[in-house]
Order: sequence, then structure tokens, then C-alpha cells
Amino acid sequence: MGHREQLLEGAKRCIVERGYAHTTARHISAASGANLASIGYHFGSKEALLREALIEMVQDWTDLWQITVHNDAVDPLVGFEKTWQQIVDSFKNNRPLLAANFEALTIAEHAPDLRERLGIALASAAAPEGLAKLLGTDEALDEESARAVGRLYLTLLQGLMAQWLINPELVSVTDLTDGLRVLLRQPPVHRRGTDPYPVREALGTASLANNS
Repeated sequence: MGHREQLLEGAKRCIVERGYAHTTARHISAASGANLASIGYHFGSKEALLREALIEMVQDWTDLWQITVHNDAVDPLVGFEKTWQQIVDSFKNNRPLLAANFEALTIAEHAPDLRERLGIALASAAAPEGLAKLLGTDEALDEESARAVGRLYLTLLQGLMAQWLINPELVSVTDLTDGLRVLLRQPPVHRRGTDPYPVREALGTASLANNS
């Protein structure tokens, strides 16, 4: 492994352990085993190195959740629930990667080059060819439909990640699936409580009654 790769690995380790804002050039040098001067030689600045490390971490997370899931269910909603439960289950062992994704979004607000590269990474994550495992098939959907599902899934992923980082108990794939059943005018599957419409727990019975 060359100095450039050592620096990237050291920077990623520092982001995980200290966070982007609290990582210094000396921290990266110590974590990578490379000297301080090599940061400027290979990346120009500590900030450029950290941004490159963030991009790699975002891609690492994208690759991870795409190979984590396996969906062989026949019923689309059963498959949806199975897929997303596997993704949520993977959060526990990958919290630093989740946090790095949101830290990258914050930093990108003031770094146009990082924002542009993140946009490319997100577009790649939602590309049809990257969804074969997530959808359980690579031929059932045409390219346009697969891209639409990719956008939907990417949006769900980011929302679930944010909620889970704040409080894992906020995330319920069962509720998410039952919410879809309600929107599709299908009866929810009774797995907890006595309310036949679990979404009322979140929205409030009164508000639903007023709209009925």
C-alpha cells in the first residue's frame, strides 16, 4: 500500500473515531504512518484528503447495503419488508459509515466540489444496474421503472438512516410496510396492537377521523 492509500485509510479511521471537524493533519499522519508532508504532496491539503476519504466512505456504504440484501419473496410488499429489514439490521454494525454520510452532506454545503461528487455517487447508487439484488430481479422492470424505484429506495434509505442515528427505536420496517398497505388500500397485517390501521398511532386517531 502506497502513501496515498495509507493516508486515505488513516483519514477514514480518524473520521470514524474523531469526526471530520475534530481531525487534524497530525491525527491523520499518526493513524496512517505517513509523514505530514505527504498529505500536501498527494492531496494538496488536509481538507482535500478528508473530502476524498468521505467520498470513499459514502461509496463503501453504498456498496455494503447493495450486497447486504437478498430478496426472493413473491409478494412485492413481503419482499419490500424483507429487504428493508435486512438493510436496517445492517445499521447496527455500520454506525460510523452512516454518520459519515451525513457529515459529508454537511461539509458539502460549503464545498462545491464535494457536493458535485456526492451527487454523482448518489446517482450511481440509484442506477438500475445497482438495484438487481435489492429488487430481487434484474429483468422484471424496464430501465425507467427501475430508476424510479431506485430513487424511491434511496430516499427511504436516507430517511431511515437519519431516524436510526437519532434513535433506533424510531425505525419500524413493519410500520413502514403497513403504511404502504394503507396507501394502497390494502388491509395492514396485524402484528401488534389492536388498531386495524397502525398508521393512526403516528398520525393520531382524531386527525384521521376528521378526514374520513
